[in-house]
Amino acid sequence: MTEPVTARAVKDHAVKDPTVKDPSVPEFFTDEIFADDQLSLKHTAIGMVAAAIGGAVLAFVAWFVLHRLSLPAFGGSLLTRAVSSAGSVVVLVATTVLLYFFATRGKGNRPRWLELVTYVVSYLAPAALVVTALAIPLGSTRLYLDGISVDQEFRTEYLTRMTAEFGLNDMSYIDVANFYPAGWFFLGGRFANLLGISGWEVFQPWALITLATAGSLLVPVWQRLSGSLPVAAAIALVTTAVTLSITADEPYAAVIAMGLPALAVLASRGLAGAWSAMAGVIVFLGVSATFYTLFTAIGACIVMAMAVAVTATQRSWVPLLRLAIMGVGSLLIAATVWAPYVLAVLTGHPRSGATATHYLPESGSQIPLPMFAASAIGLLCLLGVMWLIGRALEPDTRALGVALLVMYGWVVASMIATLGGQTLLGFRLSAPITMLLAAAGVFAIADAKLNGVERFWPQAAPPEVARKVSAVLAVVVVLVGINYAQSIPQRLHGPIDLAHTDTDGFGERADKFAPNAGRWYGEVDQTLRDAGLEPSQSVVLSDERNFQAFFPWYSFQALTSHYANPLGEFDKRNVAIEDWSKLKNADELVAAMDADPWRGPDAVIVRGDLEDKDSPYTIDIADDIYPNNPNVLFRGIAFSPKLFDEHWDATQVGPFIVLVRTASVG
Repeated sequence: MTEPVTARAVKDHAVKDPTVKDPSVPEFFTDEIFADDQLSLKHTAIGMVAAAIGGAVLAFVAWFVLHRLSLPAFGGSLLTRAVSSAGSVVVLVATTVLLYFFATRGKGNRPRWLELVTYVVSYLAPAALVVTALAIPLGSTRLYLDGISVDQEFRTEYLTRMTAEFGLNDMSYIDVANFYPAGWFFLGGRFANLLGISGWEVFQPWALITLATAGSLLVPVWQRLSGSLPVAAAIALVTTAVTLSITADEPYAAVIAMGLPALAVLASRGLAGAWSAMAGVIVFLGVSATFYTLFTAIGACIVMAMAVAVTATQRSWVPLLRLAIMGVGSLLIAATVWAPYVLAVLTGHPRSGATATHYLPESGSQIPLPMFAASAIGLLCLLGVMWLIGRALEPDTRALGVALLVMYGWVVASMIATLGGQTLLGFRLSAPITMLLAAAGVFAIADAKLNGVERFWPQAAPPEVARKVSAVLAVVVVLVGINYAQSIPQRLHGPIDLAHTDTDGFGERADKFAPNAGRWYGEVDQTLRDAGLEPSQSVVLSDERNFQAFFPWYSFQALTSHYANPLGEFDKRNVAIEDWSKLKNADELVAAMDADPWRGPDAVIVRGDLEDKDSPYTIDIADDIYPNNPNVLFRGIAFSPKLFDEHWDATQVGPFIVLVRTASVG
């Protein structure tokens, strides 16, 4: 395995001093060591397990405690914001102080207690940041970021499905192989079963736990790759902060994005022959494929681009053989989730109507350039750009550079693909691009600290002056970190507010204001059950998406075509619903439902009033109108009450009419 980035930087650019015992480390650095804590493979594995368990436990305990306190709603009080800021200050100051003494004393000169405490705090600091910056602001609501609005509807629906049933079931359609990667949702469902709570209710703790676990895992991983605990902790904290600010609403995607920079370095070393790095690539890409498809594709492209480059440089086919091994290994892991869908496609199951790539927001029409943002992260990214260019000859740095080029190439290709009626969802790469550049920025600061002072300010060589430089740098870094960390809740103000103002599965709002029509969902669910229907065996036609996000009834039609399973034939189901509304009587309706190729509705939930015989029953369906933005148009379909005069039992529940099918024609 190649040497760590920072250690190699010291050897290449430090002024040699023959009086030093280790000729690779000059006297100036005897009190300024940043690359003397390289982890062995065994200790890396132990560290990863410890970090994952520790981060998960910390996040879970924090969630458990916070939800037993009477905290005010985030939007109506500044109390939780103040507590959040104070917590972030404590986390960052404690971590920085410990790492300062850890780094300046050097290996062999640190008390055992200092090493132990520094490792514990450094490994758990990213998880603690998740708690202070996100868990505390959400401590007064059961919902997660964005509540149950927009995309969180389908995510919550999927988690509810996976909680209710053990297996790879589609979130909406019954008897259809699942399409959207189920890994995060399946594990979340098992966690909900363990806690004995509903799927929608486990969303928040499961999201916090996975974000905290991923952030903490980055510390031992980057320590192995860089040889430096301070550098590793800094990268993990910066990556976690960026994740919370940009992409925390989609936790299963966020945790994969957090690992892409490390994947680039692992791939470079794996292609060079490091078997442990090859194993790391296999596991990461395999797990990634079960979590989030887009970032898996990006990761695969990064590995393939590097394989081509290494093959051309070495003039050997061996890197391509290693690439094949990594590809097959990751595909075997991915098959644990993707096999049912692939098998259905290969056996000729009809599919149509899915439009996952039909989305082009404003951010998708611009190249993400975080290095020009007027923020601490912007400055860090700018330093990262300069470091990537200045250190381009270093293998690990070159790997990060290749990964960055692949990401930008994907963004540009996504823009070009719009001419063909599709996109590659390039706007979603803003987060991993920022994470990679920020990680490079951390290396830039460490590199300058190790190799810059004695070259540009030779008289600063005495160790006591070097320690002062370290102290000043530590203070500046922690102040910048505090400024960014305490702004995270403000950046997420809208999503946090929605978590407090949306009506949850218990029919309540966290801000204590009157709930919307969702307060009737529990009674609707009970009405269906009283009619003898079971959620896991029944199909419901309804445009009340939140209802099926909270209660695990299968849908005749999915939320929108953009998240619909291609095997469900979303477009054809829309046509069928419209055709049903044009029929003349109840016999024709149930006959048409039975004649369609899909399992028909066992119940229909519409808006209407049973007392008003002339008022139609209404339901909305969604049309894809890409390339317009917004890309979805909801339009109403009206059913005559006469269509349900027979073969259906009708019950009024608040603003809803619950129609339960009782018989078939003939």
